[in-house]
Amino acid sequence: MKRFTDLLQIILFSLCILGLFFLSIYHQDLQWASVWEYRSLFLKGWVNTILISLASLLLSFGIGLLTALIARSGILLGHMITQLYIELIRGTPLLVQILFFYYVIAHHMGLENRYISGTLMLSIFHGAYIAEMIRSGIDSISSSQLESARAIGLSKFQTYRFLIFPQAIRHILPNLAGQFASIIKDSSLLSIIGINEITNSAQQINSATYSTLESYLPLAFAYLILTLPISLWSKHLEKRFQYET
Repeated sequence: MKRFTDLLQIILFSLCILGLFFLSIYHQDLQWASVWEYRSLFLKGWVNTILISLASLLLSFGIGLLTALIARSGILLGHMITQLYIELIRGTPLLVQILFFYYVIAHHMGLENRYISGTLMLSIFHGAYIAEMIRSGIDSISSSQLESARAIGLSKFQTYRFLIFPQAIRHILPNLAGQFASIIKDSSLLSIIGINEITNSAQQINSATYSTLESYLPLAFAYLILTLPISLWSKHLEKRFQYET
């Protein structure tokens, strides 16, 4: 019954999107020809969005993993620093963080490449959320398993490698897939510092053609093409792992 409900939701959602799409195509006031001339700009922005999102996912996972390990190291100073980082990132808007990082921190560091600055800030932001996911995944492992690992003489490194990480990854993978979809959507905020991702491309096309709906409707579809499969995959993983456990 639940599968039927999910399938029905997907069908209804797809029909609504298709209805809006065909309505916009056949609407007499819309000027698709002028927007079509800028298709290469739109495609370039879409590719940049994918590349930035993939790089941010890898970096944010590394940041999150390092943060979670430091928080669990037992060092008081390390725990305090990681908690401050997580609360500061989660308690302030990403847009403000991007502007502050690019115009203040990156400027004083001599980092003029806005693509690197934007990717770093996006990674730092989502690294805080991934750190909490990893911490939750590690905490989900029962203490009896850790005691058994110590009893058979496994070192701390071996315990993490063979016992903790394999189980924690399975626990956080559905949420991590959902976080990737969030990274893709949040990359749109990088247009504020002039990064030529897909939202920035739509803004340029709109400024050149004065065709607002024709510029931003393909933008919505472009994001859906990326995020919808990821969201469905995340739900599939969640159901699969719940069934296996």
